[in-house]
Amino acid sequence: VRGLCPLKQIRHQKGDNTLIFEARFESGNLQKVVKVNEFEYQLTLRTDLYTSRHTQWYYFQVSNTQAGMQYRFTIVNFTKRNSLYKCGLRPLLYSEADAKKHKVGWRRTGNEIKYYKNNAGQGRRQYFSLTWTFQFPHDQDTCYFAHCYPYTYSNLQEYLVAISQDPVKSKFCKIHILCHSLAGNIVHVLTITNPPKSGKGTERKAVIVTARVHPGETNSSWIMKGLLDYILGDSGKAQLLRDNFVFKVVPMLNPDGVIVGNHRCSLTGQDLNRKYRSNMKKCYPSVCYTRNMIERVMGERDVFLYCDIHGHNRKHNVFMYGCERKQRTKAPYVHPRVFPLLLSKSCPDKFSFPDCRFRVRKSKEGTGRVVMWKMGINNSYTLEAS
Repeated sequence: VRGLCPLKQIRHQKGDNTLIFEARFESGNLQKVVKVNEFEYQLTLRTDLYTSRHTQWYYFQVSNTQAGMQYRFTIVNFTKRNSLYKCGLRPLLYSEADAKKHKVGWRRTGNEIKYYKNNAGQGRRQYFSLTWTFQFPHDQDTCYFAHCYPYTYSNLQEYLVAISQDPVKSKFCKIHILCHSLAGNIVHVLTITNPPKSGKGTERKAVIVTARVHPGETNSSWIMKGLLDYILGDSGKAQLLRDNFVFKVVPMLNPDGVIVGNHRCSLTGQDLNRKYRSNMKKCYPSVCYTRNMIERVMGERDVFLYCDIHGHNRKHNVFMYGCERKQRTKAPYVHPRVFPLLLSKSCPDKFSFPDCRFRVRKSKEGTGRVVMWKMGINNSYTLEAS
């Protein structure tokens, strides 16, 4: 802040059991904590930078813990009326001691979980609280709490370095710089396809996949990682996919928002998934360069599918939003419901076709899905995961 060093950690007097909170690290989000009584704390989240909204993502560190005591945390400034916390979702806990001793990572925690409207609203704004009780597993441990499994920009960098240094994967996966973000962070694009035999690569159709336009939807990065693990693997199906398609992948569209711990916006305070029609490259470089890259690919080959991966805070299951014309077109037009239907048949325990929607609402006209569809990609989707 203003070029100053972070405040030195407060040294507690012996016998002071007050928890120490910290969120000044990559993707961290916590603004304020009030100690209500010995084992109860009231937490306020930071809004997305340069906005007064979007409090959903939280990720913070707690130290000076006592094991076996019943603590209560209450986050008091959520703004969404409904939440999966009403339906069984629990906060995530990571214990450094458990990770070191027992190789235990993130796990769900919390009892007496309630999500309810509080009286803190000003004017027309309403605020909602999330409260839960829990016990720390160890004395003098350092623990972390998060809304969803964190996936930082550094995690992505490490993953991409591992691919580039792999003697096999680096032959069919080329990593390039698509552009630089507003804060100067690299937005990567991956091109994945097997080297063509005797110059026959031009008839391969393209598949374009993007993720993490909304920073707080970390599950989209884990889905992207799973997709990349699969298509970069050595299974027969992965080989077949790379023989028949050229995959263009942008794994993190909003690195700035991810780094600062935003939930929805970039450093302009804007939702990038409403800016795909914009030509303001300076303000929204990642989405402008992604759209231009897709236009170039469409000039070289057919694009079979475009998919932007998201996380959903209020709905269950994995499902898709597609785009449907009001009038049916003649063959060889493939109906946009076919691909999601196939997905639901191949993994019925995870993908829910009844949750899919295909209407193009006016409020969604600046989204990647609708803009790519209007550019001529018939199979254009948003993949949502609970």
